[in-house]
Amino acid sequence: MDYADATLVVLAEELNTSLVFTTDRRDFAVYRIKGRRRFEIVPG
Repeated sequence: MDYADATLVVLAEELNTSLVFTTDRRDFAVYRIKGRRRFEIVPG
C-alpha cells in the first residue's frame, strides 16, 4: 500500500463510505475498510 492508497482508505473510514473512484482495481479489491468491508470500486 502506498501513501495515496492509504490516504483514500483512511478517508473512506472517516467518511463512513465504501465507494472509491480509482483505476487501481487490483489493490482496492484487496483493501478493507475497518478490516472487514470491501470497497465498491467505480468505474465498475
